[in-house]
Amino acid sequence: MKPRHQVSRVAVDLIKRFEGYRQHAARLPDGRWTVGYGHTLTARAGASVSEKDAEALLLYDLISVAHSVNEHTYAPLNQNQFDALVCFAFNIGLENFLRSGVLRRINEGSLLQAACAMEMWRKADFEGERIVIDALVRRRSAEKTLFLTPANGEWVPAPSPVLRPKVDYDASCAIPKQTPTTVNTRMEGDRVVAAREEGLPLNVVVPEEDTPTATEQSAAAVGARLEAILSESPVIPRQDELGLPEPPVPAQPAAADPAPVLFQDATTTTPVEPMPAEAPQAAPVELTPFQLTPTPANEETTVETATPSEPTLFDPANGASVFNLDGFSTSEEAGLDSMAAPAVKSEPPRFGNASLLLVLGILGLALFGGGVLWILTVAAGADENVKLFGYGASTIGAICFVVSAYLLLRRLAGPETSRKK
Repeated sequence: MKPRHQVSRVAVDLIKRFEGYRQHAARLPDGRWTVGYGHTLTARAGASVSEKDAEALLLYDLISVAHSVNEHTYAPLNQNQFDALVCFAFNIGLENFLRSGVLRRINEGSLLQAACAMEMWRKADFEGERIVIDALVRRRSAEKTLFLTPANGEWVPAPSPVLRPKVDYDASCAIPKQTPTTVNTRMEGDRVVAAREEGLPLNVVVPEEDTPTATEQSAAAVGARLEAILSESPVIPRQDELGLPEPPVPAQPAAADPAPVLFQDATTTTPVEPMPAEAPQAAPVELTPFQLTPTPANEETTVETATPSEPTLFDPANGASVFNLDGFSTSEEAGLDSMAAPAVKSEPPRFGNASLLLVLGILGLALFGGGVLWILTVAAGADENVKLFGYGASTIGAICFVVSAYLLLRRLAGPETSRKK
């Protein structure tokens, strides 16, 4: 049986520190009244309590809170963990505590994660917006510290030389994006109001436009460095700066004698050079189409062009070969020694693709096995209409397997077998 914990003095002092003592009753913005250490159940207008009576009212309020924590937590807790949960539930309310992620993680056994989840409850509605409250940040920190404090006082060592801390980027959401606001409460007649402390703005102060921020200064420094590295016109040092000797100056070649002038135009002084003689042109070489070897001049060569017909690779009867060119067959009456190797035309695959037939066979086996399994397991003892589905699937699977096996065997046998038949 799970032990039931009682609220200790540590929890009472922690709540008193953050709730604050109020001797006279004050009216809250929602219309309720509060007195003592956050007591609202029996508070009314004009009521006043001493510190001793206010503590008694606090202990009365903690009875229901402690009962709820005992009833809804299923993981074993020590006294410090129980006290921290009581303080936490008293602040956020029992309804929020029962649906919070803190209670869910405790029941899952993730106590450390539950302690970290306490820090999420740090905002409040103030002046029409939900902001982070400085006092709530401190209160969550105190409750988390109490939750993680061992009951027997034996801390787990974490030596720095062995366990060097590193940055946990997953915990970046734990840092508030806005400056926590310090809110103080004061009395205006019989009403209690919360006011922001002067001099502490809600958001981070924006620097003046004339003064660049640290981020802008860093960006400017990086940009200047990149421009110096990736400049389009690199600075090349001079040779005198490097201390290198001057390169030798090459000697200028002597001016050649001017070409002799054969004749000169009367209107210009530009000499005219004679035109070069034309080179003898070679006689054009006539090429005979489809001629593979040179043929003597006294031997006649006949080239025939036939109409489109069925291409023939080689005809052993007359010793001629025919080459296919765009659907037309040509032949040459020449010896076999002067002919090139005949081209071999590949035949199209028969009976479909082998991979498709293999897939069809596997699918047939799967349907056949699934149908038999359906009849033996699902449709066992059922109606005949249920078994009919299994019979149909097994029959279709058997047909697919037989057809694919037959076509694969014929494909492996080759075209010779089909010609014999």
